[in-house]
Order: sequence, then C-alpha cells, then structure tokens
Amino acid sequence: MRTVFWTRVLVLMLAAVLVCAGCGTPESPPAPAGPCAIVTNGTPQAKQEGTDDESAPETATGYRTGMTPVRTGHYAVATANPLATQAACEVLRDGGTAADALVAAQAVLGLVEPQSSGIGGGGFLLYYDAAAKSVQAFDGREVAPAAATENYLRWVSDTDRTAPKPDARGSGRSIGVPGIVRMLADVHTAHGRTAWRDLFTPAVRLADDGFDISPRLAAAIADAAPRLRLEEQAGAYFLNPDGSPRSADTRLTNPAYAKTLGAIATDPAALYTGPIAADIVAAATDPSGGRTPSLMTVEDLAGYTAKTREALCVPYRGRQICGMPPPSSGGIAVAETLGVLEHFAMADHRPTDLDRDGGRPTVQGVHLIAEAERLAYADRDRYVADTDFVALPGGSPDALLGADYLAGRASLISPDRTMGTAKPGEFGPPTAPVAPVPEHGTSQVSIVDAQGNAASLTTTVESAFGSFHMVDGFLLNNQLTDFSAEPAGPDGAPVANRVAPGKRPRSTMAPTLIFDAGPAGSLGPLYAVTGSPGGSTIVQFVVKTVVGLLDWGLDPQQAVSMVDFGAANSPTTNVGGEHPVIDISDDGRHDPLVTGLRELGHQVDIADQSSGLSAIVRADPGWVGGADPRREGVVMGDGR
Repeated sequence: MRTVFWTRVLVLMLAAVLVCAGCGTPESPPAPAGPCAIVTNGTPQAKQEGTDDESAPETATGYRTGMTPVRTGHYAVATANPLATQAACEVLRDGGTAADALVAAQAVLGLVEPQSSGIGGGGFLLYYDAAAKSVQAFDGREVAPAAATENYLRWVSDTDRTAPKPDARGSGRSIGVPGIVRMLADVHTAHGRTAWRDLFTPAVRLADDGFDISPRLAAAIADAAPRLRLEEQAGAYFLNPDGSPRSADTRLTNPAYAKTLGAIATDPAALYTGPIAADIVAAATDPSGGRTPSLMTVEDLAGYTAKTREALCVPYRGRQICGMPPPSSGGIAVAETLGVLEHFAMADHRPTDLDRDGGRPTVQGVHLIAEAERLAYADRDRYVADTDFVALPGGSPDALLGADYLAGRASLISPDRTMGTAKPGEFGPPTAPVAPVPEHGTSQVSIVDAQGNAASLTTTVESAFGSFHMVDGFLLNNQLTDFSAEPAGPDGAPVANRVAPGKRPRSTMAPTLIFDAGPAGSLGPLYAVTGSPGGSTIVQFVVKTVVGLLDWGLDPQQAVSMVDFGAANSPTTNVGGEHPVIDISDDGRHDPLVTGLRELGHQVDIADQSSGLSAIVRADPGWVGGADPRREGVVMGDGR
C-alpha cells in the first residue's frame, strides 16, 4: 500500500512542473527554471514501518531525500503546497509586497490544504518593514466567546456538569472566533500594495475550476474519515457518496468557498458581519445529534480585533532572533532555549556525514538541545498564557530571559546525564502547570519580497480539519481546546491557560525572523525567515533549524531536512524515525544516535515527526531557501 502511495506521489511531482503565466503550463514539458517555477526536488521515500504516532501533528507521509536549496535573485516564498507557493510568488513577481503575498497564499492554502489552516482559523505573524527597519508582531489568534466561563470545556453548564458531547473538540465549545482574515486585512492595510480584491483571484479560480487532491490531503482525509462522516457538509465535500475517503488526484471543486472569498475580497469584514457571520454562529451553536453547542454570538464575531504586539528579539551568536510574544509561548521558549545553549560550544557538535539530508546529528548536540528545551518548556508550561489576562513573571519576558537566570538554567545541564523532567524557575506565587496541548492542523508561510520586506506566518485551525464543522466552504477551528479544560491544578492553584471570556488560548507557534546584530543590540540587515507547524513540538523544530543555520553552518535546505529532534518537559526525547539516516529497526537498538542518547538516560521516541519547516536565508546576492521534505512544500522565486 505504501509503495503504491509513494509511486503516486512521485508521478504527481514529476508531472506537475508549476510555472507562472507565460512560463508554460502544468501540462507542458519541463521548462528551464524561471520566475515562480519549480521542478521536482528530492525523491519521495515511503515512511518506515513501525513509526505511526497518533499524537503526531497530522498524518506522517514520508520523506523526500536529496532535496537541494532553491536560489533566487530578489524575492522568495515557501508554503506547504506548490499551488499556494505559486500564487504568492506571482504576487511578488508582479510587484506585490510580502503582505500581499500572504493573503494570496492563505486563500489558496485554505482550499488545497484545509486540514492545516484556513479562513476559519487564526495565526501569528512577524512582519519586517524594510523601509522602517522595524518588526511588528501581529496576533490573529482566535478568542473565546464572551459567554465562556473557566469551565466552558469542562462541562455543559453549572447545572449540567457533564462533559461536552461528543467530546470537547467535536462539540461547538471548541470553536473560537476566527482571527486570520481580520489580521491579514490589518497587515495589508499597513503594508500592502496590490489591491485586496485581486489577491483572492487565484484561490477563487481554483475553487471554481477545481484542483487535484494532493497525496498529503488524501492521507489526511483517510485518517479523519470516521469523524468527517459525522458532519453533513464536511462529509459531502471530503468523502465519496458511499462514505469512502476521496483519493489523491481526485478533482475537487468548492463553489461555496469561491463565493465566500468573493465576499471577503469585496469587504474583509464580510466574515465578521452579515450572512457569513450568521452562518458561522449557526454552525457553531447547532445542537443536532446531541452536540453541545457553542455560546458564540454574532456580537462576538463583530467585536473581534487582531492585535499588534511588540516582537520578542534576543541575541544569539552575533545575530538577533525575533519571535512571537504571548499568547504564543513559542517565541519565549525558543528564546530561552537559545539563551541556555549560548553557554555551550554548540559548533563542536556539528552533524557528521553531512549530506543533502542534513547528515547525522551527534549525541552530545541532541542531548544539549533537548536539555535546554526541557528547561524552557518547564517555564513555558507554568507561566506563559495570554498576558492580557495573566502576567508573566515580573510583568515582561525579561525575568525568563535575563542573562543571570539563563546562566543558572544552563548550569543545571550535565553533559553526562539527562535531567529527565526539569523544574520551572521560582518567581513568587506559582500558577498550576499544564501539559502542552497539540496543534495538529497548522501550516507555515515564509516570504521575502523584492523590497526587502519579510514575513513569517504560522497559521492554524488547531487539529487536523479543526472542529470538523464546515460552513460556506471552509472549516471552523477547534482552537479553544488549546486552553486547559481544568481551571486549577491538583493543589488548587489557578492554571494560567484557563478559559476566560475574550481570552486567547496559549499557542506554541513560533514564526521567526533572524537579523544581523546592529549597534547596541539593534537590528541589522535581515538574515533569515523561518518557522514550522507541529503543535507543541514547534519549538523543537525551530530550534534545531536555527542551531543548524547559525552554529553548524548548514544551508537552509540541510537545516530543515536534518533529523527532527528535541524534547518537551518529560523524560522522552524525540528522534524523527522518518529520516533515512535513522535506523528504527528493533526499536532503534542499532542506531548510534538513539543508543547514545539512551546511554545518557533519555527515553527515546523514534516515531515519525511531521514538521513543516521552511527557511529563506540571505545569500548576498539574493536568497536561498529550503522546504521541509516531510510535507509537500516548495520554495519559489525569481532566477538569479
């Protein structure tokens, strides 16, 4: 079955040479690389036996070996799907900004990769304005309805203390007020150049004319088919009339989505007021089938605002690493991990046997990174939430990222033995910790435009296919399950990430921009754009990429292709078994990295990892980019 699946993938990739208008058509013979052109990059490899993991973000679909970096002259874009990358690239080719390209990319991703993101979800964005030499953090995270209480996910009501039905995710209680459209409209108003209406044309055309289901989407549909069958609109769209999942290469049209995009193209507020907003509320509050309804109202939608926040920028190896502040915990966790690693000579632990797939990570390199991540996750789990509701220790990120504090955290790491589970730092009265909640349905967009502006967007509907509720051609998120269902810990201390009216659930998304360090810690020239989906493991994916670029001198394709590894705050250390360099036979007992980590006390999990990394790095002249071989993403731009 896997051989047939990956044969289909290879045929599809070889057949689809995607180029801009004037550079050929998908049916034409392979053409020389030109603006926004992509040719086959890498060889698909079926996922290895014995590596399925139900907790992995989305369905693992294997690995493309031997991918090479894409070099461009003036602009570059990477998304998780070639059709979305092409749409965004054409916007850049025609003089649009990174803000313009984001809108086109998200509109197409919501159609061709609906399991991961869409207009019914939210996202976090870091945007670099080259003219102003400034970074803005845009928060398009969903919010809880005004009627939500701290027990909103725990039970139906104070008088009916039974769990939401059929479960928290499948009930209306999981659905947050969507934020991505309003956030993109704000970014476009501030930084766009192309007319808003024109940015939806590629997605509308694809929705009307149809697109072929990709192998990754087909695998996700098959995996989610039992839940999709329970939802009338989603089942009719993703499944065949007999209830079987639609397969790869099936032509799919979505006229309802085209109509919705047409309304948004005319007025971005169309999602938040009028018929579409009423349809969202009707779907979320539908009690049919015994489902526990949402308490969302049309007033919740009309009152939603995206927020502009101060980017979190910290030094590392002579660069400035800028990430997302709360309510995402990703920026703080990445920054704390790197701050701890700065006390170690990471360059001494470069991967061996370096090749196009990133080589073989060393035992000590993985050990040190995993230990630093355990410390960062311990603090993240206890202290980080929506700071509009729960303050960080000391009222800012400085306490968790101070030089003395990081030096003390680094001193807790032994080169000879894992700490297993780390304790959080002590900052006065604690809140109750809560384990990371997985975000399965997430995607990454990385862009640099010809004017030097850059964007790193991580966008999500939370779980794969979100809440499964579909309305007007798009899926609604289940983002509120990123809150803790329990408002207090066993000791009675309040959980920082508990539900509250209008509150934004904590996330691990970590869109990242890297700059040369300017005078007195200021931002110098842009160096790189990166980020990844992957739920609570996003921090691990981003850290290994940043270290790969800055400590180990890998090119961006090697850095994202390298073995995925790392740890949350538990004795388990992840080593991605989908990577061809890892020998997973006999539970990894013959793999030198796995056995070496186990000798240091790590409990190694070799399940497939499903990162969706991208990285675009300054090449002087131009840019060079890499896309994750674990998904279907590609990099496009203009020729050098």
